[in-house]
Amino acid sequence: MTQEARAEDSGSGVEGRSESSMPGDRPIVANRPPLRSTGVSSAAGGFGGGSFGGPGGPRRGPGGPRRGRYVPRRKVCIFCVDHADAIDYKNHGMLRRYLSERAKIEPRRKTGTCAKHQRMLSQALQRARHIALLPFISDTVAETRTRY
Repeated sequence: MTQEARAEDSGSGVEGRSESSMPGDRPIVANRPPLRSTGVSSAAGGFGGGSFGGPGGPRRGPGGPRRGRYVPRRKVCIFCVDHADAIDYKNHGMLRRYLSERAKIEPRRKTGTCAKHQRMLSQALQRARHIALLPFISDTVAETRTRY
């Protein structure tokens, strides 16, 4: 169909343009997808996992519904498992696992320790640093610092 024929069909009176080609006009889509649900999409608190694909509802790609994000396994506090009443600051081999490569104390979200044992662990790390069992800064950081 030519542009003149489209203009006659639409009855716009402007030759060479149809209503759908006017700037700012958008074609009407008959089959729009439904709006996203506002409810919680999974049992994990609405953040990924499950067969829903995340908080936005199901995601469908060319191969059908996509699987959800990887949900990591919950970390368990090893001090709670061992029923530890105190953390020994002289056990520097065990304490070194809770220091980063820059000799910073690792956070709870990374190590999996509970709040009570994280406080005890940071106290033990500080005590071990004061008696020089553990470093305050790592060797790599100490090498990069130069004093003039």
